[in-house]
Amino acid sequence: MKWTATLLGLTLAFALGGPARAQETLTVVSFGGAYGAAQKKHQIDPYMAKTGVKVLFENYTGGIAEMKAQVQSGRVQWDVVDVETIDLERACAEGLLEIIPRDIVLPGDDGTPAAEDFLPATLASECAIGEMVYSTIFAYNQNTVGPNKPTTLEDFFDLQSFPGKRGLRKRPQVSMEWALLADGVPSEDVYKLLATPEGQARAFAKLDTIKKDVVWYDSWSQAPQMLNDGGVVMVQSANGRVFDAMKNENKPFTIVWDGNLFDFGAWTIVQGTPKLELAKDFVAFATTTKALAGFQDVAYGPPRKSSMALVDKAVIEHLPSSHVDEGMQVDSVFWADYGESLAEKFNEWLLKK
Repeated sequence: MKWTATLLGLTLAFALGGPARAQETLTVVSFGGAYGAAQKKHQIDPYMAKTGVKVLFENYTGGIAEMKAQVQSGRVQWDVVDVETIDLERACAEGLLEIIPRDIVLPGDDGTPAAEDFLPATLASECAIGEMVYSTIFAYNQNTVGPNKPTTLEDFFDLQSFPGKRGLRKRPQVSMEWALLADGVPSEDVYKLLATPEGQARAFAKLDTIKKDVVWYDSWSQAPQMLNDGGVVMVQSANGRVFDAMKNENKPFTIVWDGNLFDFGAWTIVQGTPKLELAKDFVAFATTTKALAGFQDVAYGPPRKSSMALVDKAVIEHLPSSHVDEGMQVDSVFWADYGESLAEKFNEWLLKK
């Protein structure tokens, strides 16, 4: 009788993912805030419920420094990491990420093969599976910006017509592209120019015009907080962060799409994780049709066509895919080549009075 009960327990355990899985833990790292809440609701929690695996869901501010330290020391503590493509190419090239076999990616719920269902760019890196499309935009607080309302990227740099503090993420990415765009450089020429010393000097010169009024921040989650607290009148932000504050907290914010830089986030697996197979299993689950459709909660576009069928029509106008004509795509290859040197120059520039 006791043996029968044990056998029945084992059978049920295997049906729910197996006893080994139920005892396993996986460390998944992302960006927190409303974005992380959407991931937890639509990816993390459903995965734990299905498999019995305990997911330790942690936050970071982006970049590759922490991954690099873990891989080089041989003490890998993170298993799966959400990476922006401005960091993806470099992390992959430096051997910080595992290659993710394409055969782990499941077909769409409508039967469409993954290779046909995903936007091509979101499967381009052998080290990642794209999970959402987002834009870096700027937004303003209607209650603090003053009588004039900004409508263009040039307005972000116009302290005379639009006085007040600006919030910028403390990285050269996006801000340097914005500087050239606001200085009149056509979008198709931005990266060619930024690859030259003259172009870099021009970008820093444009940033100099607002430097004394910039409030720098580290984490995307800080952007809407700064706008709400009145610390800045305009802020650079991932579009979904501002959308969430507008939708769920009724904040008096307005998004300006002019000059937006659209890009995608992707799930990656840290090189050397001892939980490689479990990490692959999580990535496969987290990039299914239904899981990716959940990003509509924060107005990020799913990279799968099959997921779009599940997106509320009222949200579509707020997705980055509806505003590509007003912006430009981030060149991740450029940042893989120039990211390290420009980060050094950017940090040196920050220290200059």
